[in-house]
Amino acid sequence: MALAKRLYCHERDYDAIERFLIRTHEQGTGHINWAQPRWEYMHAHPDQHAMVSLFERFGLWEDAGEIIGLVHFEDRLGVVYVQLDLQYPRLKRPMLEHAIEHLQGELKAGPGVYVFLDDEDPEFGAIARELGFEPKPEHAEITSRLEIPAIFPEITLPASFQLKSLADEFNVEKIHRCMHRGFNHEGDPPADGLEGRRIKLNSPNFRRDLTMAAVAPNGEFVSFCGIWPVPESDICYIEPVATDPDYRRMGLGTAVVMEAIRRCSLEGSTVAVVGSDQDFYKSMGFEVCSRQTAWWRPADS
Repeated sequence: MALAKRLYCHERDYDAIERFLIRTHEQGTGHINWAQPRWEYMHAHPDQHAMVSLFERFGLWEDAGEIIGLVHFEDRLGVVYVQLDLQYPRLKRPMLEHAIEHLQGELKAGPGVYVFLDDEDPEFGAIARELGFEPKPEHAEITSRLEIPAIFPEITLPASFQLKSLADEFNVEKIHRCMHRGFNHEGDPPADGLEGRRIKLNSPNFRRDLTMAAVAPNGEFVSFCGIWPVPESDICYIEPVATDPDYRRMGLGTAVVMEAIRRCSLEGSTVAVVGSDQDFYKSMGFEVCSRQTAWWRPADS
């Protein structure tokens, strides 16, 4: 096999990484790669354009020109993820070595690197220990999934509230306010964040007709659910979800999530996944399906 390692080139490799993730997202037991929408959504974050030069630190492996592995950060140096074709387990050590050499950052724990590794891949953990990493389970990322029912439950809202897709009403200011307050920031959002929000809402595969908002009697968006059908699969990926704290415990969050899932099911999705194990999702029938523990290695002194 003609295995080769090189550094990532954004213009050349972005689309190829998407195809790699679509091909390798679910490979049975062990390591689970990102769903393609997370890669796309990562690049829609408003600060990412300023970090593109740092993307050149990502490590990329190929076999006869086909991508088989990537080690990278998402939104800051030092917090690292591994995407791997499991036909190539011998890349686990060099991927971790690359993270140590090229992707360390200044974090609350000090200078060093966290790498998220699947709990169902003990070999990866053993290699990490040999290289000086230690697990930090309090920083785990957890994924839950819902087998979408063939007979969909009724979706209800309080009187005078409405469900709208962004195809019905695309109002960036209303979305921005809902997301700002939904992530527990007080007051109205700063206006200088509007352009970043607009960028997120115009990603190449973003679907306005599937993305749902609950609308209050005053016309404001007060709950929001983004959803992304995963190409070439029967999976839909939920990101992000937020409800204005003034409107919580009214069933609005459940309504926007379930309506978004229902619409994806009409296009063939049979499974919904979300990066959370919150009781909110469990109440809708989601069950934990994978856990990635953060492994920490401080920088060499």
